[in-house]
Amino acid sequence: MPYLSSPFSFATMLLEQNIMYLKGVGPHRAEKLKKHFEIQTIRDLLYNFPYRYVDRTKFYSINELSEGMDYIQLRGHITDFDKPEGEGRKRRIKAYFTDGTGYIHLVWFNGLKYITENYKVGKEIVIFGKPSFFNGQISIIHPEIEVVSSTQAPRQQIVPRYHMSEKAGGVISQRHLTEWVSNALEMLSGRISDPLPASLIQEYDLIPLEQALRLMHFPKNAEDVATARKRMKFEELFFLQLEILRYAESKKSERGFYMPRVGTFFNSFYSNYLPFALTNAQKRVFKEVRNDFISSKQMNRLVQGDVGSGKTLVAFLCCLIVIDNGFQACLMAPTEILAEQHFNTLHTFAQQLGINIQLLTGNIKGKQRKSIEEGIRNGEINLLIGTHALIEPNVIFKNLGLCVIDEQHRFGVKQRAQLWKKNTLPPHVLVMTATPIPRTLAMTLYGDLDVSIIDELPPGRKPIQTFHYYYKDFSRVLEGMRSELKLGRQVYVVYPLIQENERIDLLDLERGFENLTQELPQYKVGKLHGKMKPAEKEAVMQQFAKREIHVLVSTTVIEVGVNVPNASVMVIQHADRFGLAQLHQLRGRVGRGAEKSYCILLTNYELSQHTRRRMQIMVETTDGFVIAEEDLKLRGPGDLEGTAQSGLPFNLKIANITKDADIMQQAREEASKIIHQHPTRTAQEIKAVYDHLNQLKDITTNYSHIS
Repeated sequence: MPYLSSPFSFATMLLEQNIMYLKGVGPHRAEKLKKHFEIQTIRDLLYNFPYRYVDRTKFYSINELSEGMDYIQLRGHITDFDKPEGEGRKRRIKAYFTDGTGYIHLVWFNGLKYITENYKVGKEIVIFGKPSFFNGQISIIHPEIEVVSSTQAPRQQIVPRYHMSEKAGGVISQRHLTEWVSNALEMLSGRISDPLPASLIQEYDLIPLEQALRLMHFPKNAEDVATARKRMKFEELFFLQLEILRYAESKKSERGFYMPRVGTFFNSFYSNYLPFALTNAQKRVFKEVRNDFISSKQMNRLVQGDVGSGKTLVAFLCCLIVIDNGFQACLMAPTEILAEQHFNTLHTFAQQLGINIQLLTGNIKGKQRKSIEEGIRNGEINLLIGTHALIEPNVIFKNLGLCVIDEQHRFGVKQRAQLWKKNTLPPHVLVMTATPIPRTLAMTLYGDLDVSIIDELPPGRKPIQTFHYYYKDFSRVLEGMRSELKLGRQVYVVYPLIQENERIDLLDLERGFENLTQELPQYKVGKLHGKMKPAEKEAVMQQFAKREIHVLVSTTVIEVGVNVPNASVMVIQHADRFGLAQLHQLRGRVGRGAEKSYCILLTNYELSQHTRRRMQIMVETTDGFVIAEEDLKLRGPGDLEGTAQSGLPFNLKIANITKDADIMQQAREEASKIIHQHPTRTAQEIKAVYDHLNQLKDITTNYSHIS
């Protein structure tokens, strides 16, 4: 919620005034506003923007009405009232309304005395509401009514519609909110200061804040709405970017460990044990990290790389530089499966080099755990791989120089913050994610991190071919599976597991397991799902990795953490129930070896246009960044932005960090100018900007900057 630039102004005091003191509200309604609308102050009310607008400049005729219509406006008169029916809460009254082209019912469940006394038969009125159709009859429940006088034309305007709460018990209506906003704007008329510099308002052709607030609630036309929204979006994104950049700038001066040496461990591995030549993208990212290591500044870098792009190898090279310089390194993964996979991948390399690498998870206890903790404390352990166990207080490093965090979004921010306390200076931080994030989104979500992208696959990796089949063609899919199995390859068959349909989904998986066992009698079919005990899951995955299981029927527990290069087919059952990002992650379980791999999307034939487009995108591209962009276009920000929103310094009321990329870019450029052109912040206009920003920060406890 934007704040005014002067914290002690009279207008600020009015804005911060409890909503109960606003004309027309009072204590009872104030309590309802607080509980059900999160509105406590007049400022909260003004920044509770309409979610849409209804055009009341148009009048309909009854004979024009049809099912599915939104709010409509009619002009006519009531011909008769039925006697009130029902008792208590079910008591209602019905009126008959006509405009000369037909009849509809008007229905009320409360305020019956007021209605019969004020809306007389034959009196011309304008009604406004949402029509409903039942048994050939049209009715409008609780219409808004305006009596037409002989001297005044009925009001015509664009009407705001606010999100309502049924739990408010009918105490607060659309009319109430509109009336209270009008009262607040009248009280504050001419008193609302503008937090944006006048130069920005002029350069981007923005309207002043007070005018924008007025037009957000009471526009005269669609152009007013667009003008007001542009202003409010720019303001929100400008202060968001200013806070992110301010923090990023402060980090640049924060001391970090100096690591200039490229020593024996790195050179030996690079010359003798590198499993494949690095791609140009891997070399570029590693060079960016090296520059951070020799800058004497603390590194905070995000490495984005698609599934199989070689992020872990780059992270290991960085760890070797750290160890060559006499420091320890750690790699923290969100699950034990993924931590064990990283350990198994890197253990062989570490042994060849004589590096002491250990695994620490919640399952490691007793003497083994004490031994590992002692090795970390005395510096004997060079590289520690683990889960959140790494951040426990009794895990004390002798000289931690680098934290690698895999799949950052799966850790709570406070958890990640614990890693910062593991040395006298904060260790360098390298965050890895296999979830491609569109660049405009990454710019905001990770604005305080330097972003590196690995956008090439290692040599020898062949693109995965993806096909969309319907269940009527399942025999063809089975033939394809048999062909790959005859070549010695392995197959995943994945079923959805949605919490609300858990029992049905597990039955579906069991039926699929039984069916494949019968169809493929010469092959071993295994099954895996989250309801199994950890030891059972581990045993099944080990059997699959050792090629003792040929076909693994599983839920999405294999989405992350299973690395079987021999698996060449991924069959996704009910693919229409998965999002694009999840489909892409699942597809990434194959194509990890040198052999050609396939992903089969299975669905029913009857699909919505939206779902059919999702399947088409998966067939057309294996580029995770393209998929991420398309995902946002199709479903909006969805979960991604929901997760992102909780990590932003301030909640956004109106701006959308994916759809408003152009405005965000402009806001970021201007915020950057202020950061760099006004380092002293003494100019009055700039001081007012920072005062406003500090007020915004005062209402938000934020951990988002801890990488």
